[in-house]
Amino acid sequence: MDTRNARDGYVARKTSAPTMQAVVFDAYGPPDVLRLAELPLPEPGPGEVRVRVRAAGVQPADCATRSGWFAQRGIGQAPFPRQLGNEFAGVIDAIGPGVCGLATGDEVLGWTNANAYAEAVVVAAEQVVLKPMMMSWAVAGALSASGQTAHTAVQALEIQRGDTVLVHGAAGGVGTIAVQLARLRGARVIGTASRENHDYLRSLGAEPVLYGPGLAERVRELAPHGVHAALDGSGRGALDASIALGIEPSRIGTLVDFEDVQRLGVQAIRSQRSRERLQELVELHDAGRLRVHVRDIYPLAYAATAHRDVENGHGRGKVVLMVYNTFGHAL
Repeated sequence: MDTRNARDGYVARKTSAPTMQAVVFDAYGPPDVLRLAELPLPEPGPGEVRVRVRAAGVQPADCATRSGWFAQRGIGQAPFPRQLGNEFAGVIDAIGPGVCGLATGDEVLGWTNANAYAEAVVVAAEQVVLKPMMMSWAVAGALSASGQTAHTAVQALEIQRGDTVLVHGAAGGVGTIAVQLARLRGARVIGTASRENHDYLRSLGAEPVLYGPGLAERVRELAPHGVHAALDGSGRGALDASIALGIEPSRIGTLVDFEDVQRLGVQAIRSQRSRERLQELVELHDAGRLRVHVRDIYPLAYAATAHRDVENGHGRGKVVLMVYNTFGHAL
């Protein structure tokens, strides 16, 4: 507040609290429910950092949250208006008490819980790692959540050298990383995808196969001696096809079809995130051993278009929202 009073010819006034733009939605529905809103600029508390976001990955889980798919199953319900976004990259501009090893101006990537579609985000310092200089903003924004989900899955299914692994939805954001991590462990990977993505899967080291009716027979032709493990990143009957191939249920995992987990005795895989896990992924990328494919980028205001892109279901890699200007100043 201005401390000079009216007797000195000034009128006391309040300074407006700083705000930021963020994508929100006020009801479940199609992508068009997403809108830009002015929200208070968050402040970091003890052990936290504030990051001015440059890029935020768009995941199928974001679309499921927005549409009400999770809410219909009693998962993740919260009051409106709600935000979205679980992975981001940006520049630290404020640090809370007790944070060591990070400084304002550091370029980082990390994860959060449904608030990354914004000009700024506050997270625990343990939820970010330094961004390598040669990693693009779009790739950095797309790596954290999808990458850690794939890493969790490969560990949970105990993928090892000599295994033959079936990845359903192998061209998607998580599938792309899972294929590469399995190959780095010495496994043979068969990946399901639409025909237009088969060359892309070959470039990742996977053997492509068309999904849909007859999938189990097509996989048997490629792997007559059997398949050891399967990761379902697509749904659409993938679990039943995996069971039909004779894979041990404990080595079948799903990221999407949780309703059939108990019926089939397979694993429900949920991402286990940590700074150590993310750091390993960043180092693999920096060493040229892990590719992150970004197929489309959109400005923050075009979040609805980005969701429609993801829901199309046939694209390869990731879709990313970019924040080209933050608080009126280019970063």
